[in-house]
Amino acid sequence: MHTLITQPPQVAWASGLLSGAPLIHKSTRIADLNGVFADRNAWREFDPQQVVYDVEMFDSPSPEGALYTGVTHLQPGKVGDEYFMTRGHFHARREQGEVYCGLRGTGYLLLQDAQGEARIEHVFPGSVHIIPGFTAHRLINTASEVLSALAVWPSAAGHDYAALAQGFSVRVIEQGGQARVQEKTHD
Repeated sequence: MHTLITQPPQVAWASGLLSGAPLIHKSTRIADLNGVFADRNAWREFDPQQVVYDVEMFDSPSPEGALYTGVTHLQPGKVGDEYFMTRGHFHARREQGEVYCGLRGTGYLLLQDAQGEARIEHVFPGSVHIIPGFTAHRLINTASEVLSALAVWPSAAGHDYAALAQGFSVRVIEQGGQARVQEKTHD
């Protein structure tokens, strides 16, 4: 019997750059985040093409039981006093979980259940975040450098953005030079 030794795909832990396999790349621009930030006037002042975050993932097969692996690179910045963040989502198959690992930068992982109960975990290089099923999640960059996080999730999970049409129950803002969690006010 002859055992084949292969080179697996790789992640550069310090930068979050993926290599060694075909990649899928997606950029989310400020225009794609309509309704995500509280200060709509400040949001309108941005160049609509400004990139807020990029996601790279290995272009891997997606049969039932497979896993996707990707890295989110969230830029620093604020819209009004609210930090740049990802859109955030539940999984279309709610029971599916996910794992995030902080690679560079600092920020928060906002987690929220279907009843609107939220909690926040600090993201930093080396942090590991187990996101249980039935939990919406969003990355928030509270620093002045790029926040990169590796994610691994079931290929069958899917994304459900519509379930969060009213947004998350809390926002993370800068107040007095510090990141603060603020209960969302209803319009």
